[in-house]
Amino acid sequence: MSLDTHKETLGFQAEVKQLLDLMIHSLYSNKEIFLRELVSNASDAIDRLRFDALSDAALYEHDTDFKISVSYDKDARTITVADNGIGMNREEVVEHLGTIAKSGTREFFQSLTGDQQKDANIIGQFGVGFYSSFVVADRVTVHTRHAGLSSDHGVSWESEGKGEYSIENIDKPSRGTEVILHLRDDEDELLSSHRLRSIIRKYSDHVTLPIVMKSEEKDKEDEWEVVNTASALWTRSRNEITEEEYNEFYKHISHDFSDPLAYVHSRMEGTQEYTLLLYVPSQAPFDLYTREVHHGVKLYVRRVFIMDDAEKLMPRYLRFVRGVIDSNDLPLNVSREILQQNRMIDAIRSNSTKKVLSLFTDLAKNSPEKYATFWTQFGRVIKEGLLEDHSNRDTLARLLRFATSTSGSETQNVSLEDYVTRMKEGQEKIYYIVADSYAAAKDSPLLEIFKKKGIEVLLLSDPVDHLAVPELHEFEGKQLQSVSKGEVDLSKLEDEQEKEEQQKNADEAKDLLERLKKVLGNEVKDVRTTNRLTSSPACLVVDEYGIDPSLKRLLQSAGQQIPNDKPILEINTQHAIVVRIKNEADEQLFSDWAHVLFDQSVLSSGEQLENPVSFVNRLNSLLAQL
Repeated sequence: MSLDTHKETLGFQAEVKQLLDLMIHSLYSNKEIFLRELVSNASDAIDRLRFDALSDAALYEHDTDFKISVSYDKDARTITVADNGIGMNREEVVEHLGTIAKSGTREFFQSLTGDQQKDANIIGQFGVGFYSSFVVADRVTVHTRHAGLSSDHGVSWESEGKGEYSIENIDKPSRGTEVILHLRDDEDELLSSHRLRSIIRKYSDHVTLPIVMKSEEKDKEDEWEVVNTASALWTRSRNEITEEEYNEFYKHISHDFSDPLAYVHSRMEGTQEYTLLLYVPSQAPFDLYTREVHHGVKLYVRRVFIMDDAEKLMPRYLRFVRGVIDSNDLPLNVSREILQQNRMIDAIRSNSTKKVLSLFTDLAKNSPEKYATFWTQFGRVIKEGLLEDHSNRDTLARLLRFATSTSGSETQNVSLEDYVTRMKEGQEKIYYIVADSYAAAKDSPLLEIFKKKGIEVLLLSDPVDHLAVPELHEFEGKQLQSVSKGEVDLSKLEDEQEKEEQQKNADEAKDLLERLKKVLGNEVKDVRTTNRLTSSPACLVVDEYGIDPSLKRLLQSAGQQIPNDKPILEINTQHAIVVRIKNEADEQLFSDWAHVLFDQSVLSSGEQLENPVSFVNRLNSLLAQL
């Protein structure tokens, strides 16, 4: 019976066309990585077959001699990378080679910069290395068959990478995938056994499966020989592994094109045995903040791949960590459901998290430049740990870095330990302010008394700060206090004359406070004098247990229902405007001044006015009378 080939010519998804163009232009300077990417894909395909075959041994098709073969044909000018892994059916070929069916696609394209080196790294992170074939090939052919299907379910895919591809059914007796690259005219130097072997040894020596090529020895030309070391890198002793080998293994598992920033390699022995090799990327993945972000830790059991994206092995705030964890004790048929309720997994997660945090601590102590890079890339997600990981909160607190009112820059490079060593004599608390931007925090009127007295204030402006930092109630016995909540008690930093002056001003302002409360009515919870202002006439704060204004805005923008707490208006009794209105006899003028002071305070706190036209009219009226 003849095979129905059902040949079709289909157009690439628009994003694939864009990606192909990016690949060719961004990766050309590092074009030999095409082989690393194809070998990595072949390795993944065999790993997936081995895992699926744990529950369906028929998938092996009596062939358990797993290998990846690399061959070339000088006459045809082709390079072929073949595996006997899981393979693909027709629908999977269309999904994986004709479209980018993955979350984060929009974020990926938005993150591209036009800088070839940076874009090459981002392309690697996106995990679409198959398309790097078109950097060296003007035509790519793929023959594949999914394990377990009959030979007439083979599929052939072919494209010149210019906007469309053809797909048809073929007869393929063996399972797995062959990728055939028809090289461009100027790529003949790749048609060499020595060249291909050197690329394999450079980028893929650590791949745990044998990578085979035809022998170069005379009379053995038809024999296949293993080119790579073909041992699990993480099982080797640390002093046997070079820095280059560690780096190349990271690129293999992460598809990143840059070296990692740091790594930790450790073997745990005792009640349970497992090995971990975990890496910190040198730059944040483009999809670090997307909801469907994938975790980067692969789970192995006795060197058999079980699953990637094993989110149970690392807390969510460490989702950028890449690497492998290989257990000697878990069952080979472990599933995601089992992972959710397994005490061994909980212990592995806890110890692995501590190992990673210890790596960060070591970077901060011994490699400040590397740690500065780390914090710039991942600081925001580390703060999420304050919300998620209460057991490691003290360690996380020491990893935090901040901009401050005295550092003179929005660079976050001040630790809480640095802050405590610089606290003024008599200062009992660590002060911070949360605002929508660094500039808003730096210039807030709430900082005026702190600047006058030289008291350092942490300036927070990352969205996560609104929720995370309030979770950190104290550090080394020093309570953290927001300068926008409650009253600020700096009495231990004041002399007796200052205290007497403040009391005198408060006593003399009692009538003024009552008039302001009466005029502003239910717009405020209270009106009181303050010692936190030196150059501004008034400001708004909330009481000690109120919701910080910047957090309230964040929650409201997310559609949350927020209690309608009224703010507290604090006035600077020494300011010229306050002195002027203190004895204002005209009630309408006094009311206008009172509302202008309130509205100005609303604006300086980052809020929007309910009636900006009324504010402008009042202000114009007052200006006209000057």
